[in-house]
Amino acid sequence: MVTAAKPTTAPWSSNFEQPIQEFPLTPLAVLSGAIPANLQGSLYRNGPGLFDRQGEQISHWFDGDGAILAVHFAGGQAQGTYRMVQTEGYMAEEKSGKFEYSGYGRKSSQPLWRKDQLKNAANTSVLAAGDRLLALWEGGWPHALDRQTLATVGLDDLQGLQRQQPFSAHPKVDPQSGEIYNFGVTFGRQTNLQLYRCDQSGQLQQQNKIPLQGIPMIHDFAMAGPYLVFCISPVKLNPLPVLFRQQSYSDSLNWQPERGTQILVIDRATLTLLSQSEAESWFQWHFGNSYVDTHGQILLDVARYEDFQTNQYLQEVPSGHPQTIAPSKLWRMHIDPQQAKVTESMLLSDYTCEFPLVNPLEVGQPHRYSYLNVRDRSTETDAFDAIGCYDHHQSTMTLTNLGENCYPSEPIFVPDPQNPEGGWILTVVYDANHHSSAVWILDRHRLSDKPICRLSLPQTIAFGFHGTWSAAT
Repeated sequence: MVTAAKPTTAPWSSNFEQPIQEFPLTPLAVLSGAIPANLQGSLYRNGPGLFDRQGEQISHWFDGDGAILAVHFAGGQAQGTYRMVQTEGYMAEEKSGKFEYSGYGRKSSQPLWRKDQLKNAANTSVLAAGDRLLALWEGGWPHALDRQTLATVGLDDLQGLQRQQPFSAHPKVDPQSGEIYNFGVTFGRQTNLQLYRCDQSGQLQQQNKIPLQGIPMIHDFAMAGPYLVFCISPVKLNPLPVLFRQQSYSDSLNWQPERGTQILVIDRATLTLLSQSEAESWFQWHFGNSYVDTHGQILLDVARYEDFQTNQYLQEVPSGHPQTIAPSKLWRMHIDPQQAKVTESMLLSDYTCEFPLVNPLEVGQPHRYSYLNVRDRSTETDAFDAIGCYDHHQSTMTLTNLGENCYPSEPIFVPDPQNPEGGWILTVVYDANHHSSAVWILDRHRLSDKPICRLSLPQTIAFGFHGTWSAAT
């Protein structure tokens, strides 16, 4: 009898094998180098942090309950804390000791006559707004947290959200005004794209809705000068299997490439639809940056996938041996804002990459450098093992060397308040050799050099999705 070979487990899989350990505000030890004197403020990161209850594994990486890391920098020192977001669903399941709620990849086990309970996992991103930190998720309101201790305050309606209106996980902040733009998708008899503008404290100031066809999967959008840009990939939800408790939300999403990608250009001042058109099919989770060039064209950077296989890959990741190949590449598109037509598309880099971003002072404005997670030595089914800097002027990619079996989180750009040309890249690196995590501080212009500083974290930090930097005031 021939026994099937056991799938190879990647070194990074140990990050998923043990439950995370929260820790209170704790001074962080310096492993190497020194904290820059001008680095004053707080790094926040969010991501799924609980994957198992009594031997039952989550069905999809997106279903893990949110865990927030905060690292506060002041006077050349750093303190850190790591805490689960105390959502209603998390607290109820802590009490029962088992998974009870439906989620992105978990179908409801409730009988049809009982109302389904969808858990707000608060696990995708964070937004520093006023005196609170908002833990963001795709399908509901944000949870407000204490910015210093990460104690959960509760759901936050931003002084204007209705109960059915979600506030998505990828807001865009205008670097000049501090205004916050975001969206949510509501569906029922009519699917609508809800558009929001908030002031810098996170209070809702303006909103509008635009009708959509079907129920699409929209994760991110871009801000380009006076425009907001949405690329709606041909991923549509079949709601009936979800309503009848036959499939999860994730399993009911269908890739329909014959529909093409819908491009929507929104007037940022009025939140009204300016133009729309259809382009070829692709999928994206994340945009990099977007701006209007001297010819009036929108330039849009995106981590682009050929199809929706990435969803299956992300479902397999917590197992430690994903089998699905789903590479994404950095692309740039030129869009005519008056017609929403893609006039040119070009592949910028052949590296498999994700989480592209720029200096937050350049969001919606022209930029030269994009920072992103890159697969350097790994196979297509492995985790990102380097941070890259793509130079749009030179068409070159510079990579970090983190060392064998070390894996970075999304790079966070921190401007140097004393030097407009300076700045740092902050990332949380998981070292699979020692099952430990550390905060790395890198010079934005010298990513290939040794880090300026490495800070030890008291516990391993689960692989996360997104973060932000909040400068000291």
